[in-house]
Amino acid sequence: MDQEYERRLLRQINHQNLPEGQLTKSGGATCSPLSVKSGDRFIPTRAGSNWSINFHYANENCQSPNQNHRSKDAGSDTGKDTVAYAALLRNELLGAGIESVPDPHTDDCRHTVLSQDTHSLFRYTVHTKRVPFDSGNEVSPYSLSPLSNKSHKLLRSPRKPARKISKIPFKVLDAPELQDDFYLNLVDWSAGNLLSVGLGACVYLWSACTSQVTRLCDLSVDGDSVTSVCWNERGSLVAVGTHKGYVQIWDAAGGRKLTSLEGHSARVGALAWNGEQLSSGSRDRVILQRDVRTPPSAERRLQGHRQEVCGLKWSPDHQHLASGGNDNKLLVWNSSSLLPLQQYSDHLAAVKAIAWSPHQHGLLVSGGGTADRCLRFWNTLTGQALQSTDTGSQVCNLAWSKHANELVSTHGYSQNQILVWKYPSLNQVAKLTGHSYRVLYLAVSPDGEAIVTGAGDETLRFWNVFSKTRCTKESKSVLNLFTRIR
Repeated sequence: MDQEYERRLLRQINHQNLPEGQLTKSGGATCSPLSVKSGDRFIPTRAGSNWSINFHYANENCQSPNQNHRSKDAGSDTGKDTVAYAALLRNELLGAGIESVPDPHTDDCRHTVLSQDTHSLFRYTVHTKRVPFDSGNEVSPYSLSPLSNKSHKLLRSPRKPARKISKIPFKVLDAPELQDDFYLNLVDWSAGNLLSVGLGACVYLWSACTSQVTRLCDLSVDGDSVTSVCWNERGSLVAVGTHKGYVQIWDAAGGRKLTSLEGHSARVGALAWNGEQLSSGSRDRVILQRDVRTPPSAERRLQGHRQEVCGLKWSPDHQHLASGGNDNKLLVWNSSSLLPLQQYSDHLAAVKAIAWSPHQHGLLVSGGGTADRCLRFWNTLTGQALQSTDTGSQVCNLAWSKHANELVSTHGYSQNQILVWKYPSLNQVAKLTGHSYRVLYLAVSPDGEAIVTGAGDETLRFWNVFSKTRCTKESKSVLNLFTRIR
């Protein structure tokens, strides 16, 4: 045997027989590759593995609203099937114990969090405790299914039917001379189911009860035109703002003008009722508040905007007025002060779209024009900005659902679309297209189930957006409520 090889072999045997403490004390032994003990197998440790990340479950089901807009269709059965399948895998592989299918659009993703310390993927356990089959909670011991009891409960859990929103309007009406002007408000729907629309110098009324179309007024004899319309809460009076700065009050049932209010020196593009009080916003940058039961001289002048006032909305509790202007400002006033209580300057374009939430006290949403394109939510009780989202196009109008915590927004440049949002997740429930011009006008039906939109393409389109589940016969009967006019 070679002497050099025999010397190396003896040195290796001596190192292996040394105690472990002596090996660590000797610098040469620690650094020598001969001191490393190696086995014939590699057994990895999985104590620190994060199986939620490995399965990409968190990225698939807990995405933020801005990460993937294409996966936000609430009416998609595929999305719910994917969630159910993922929950089934988590039960079988991770022992998650999920017994019901989670809502894919819920704001709470806590059900996806597993206790990694108490569950191991490769742990083998033997269940010695048997539960009688007649308990109703366990799978039969003779069942051939490989799924666990929790997974069987998951598959038997009731599935909430997906709400499907039609992508096409159920009715389209011609609206000749409907102006393509961002700063006007020419469509409103009354509590008496009458739709008022300003077309050029005239105001027309559509009755959903009798399918009758009437012309309420014609301002062409005075060389004037309609710039805004607004119903009072009872649906008996309609206010009409004009290009010359007048505000006319009309009795819809009698078809007669009750009064004509002066005070503005430019067109009146925004109107809002608060009981018997009427607020009007004008291009002269002034907001006038007047009680229709008192003489016209009893008025309050609110001056806070530096450019045209194009949006006005009273809160549901009748205590606060929100106003938006072409100066990119959103102001909040109360019913007694002459100065704004709050001023929000985050928008980068004109603020026309304003809506108060009927579900949360003090919650206000506003939308900006072409240079801004954002929906911004405000807590007017604390003056705090809550959240915002970029819609991708000019925000023209906003309205909340009366039944659910959802809202609809209409848009102009460049998509000309209608978006339905879920709040507070801001998931897009539906995207509706059909108008070829900016969707400037929006009104909600008195039952809160349908909306009407108007655009510069001189059409009015009716959509079942917030509608509840109803039979086909009822849907067809709605089609005959409105008549097409020329």
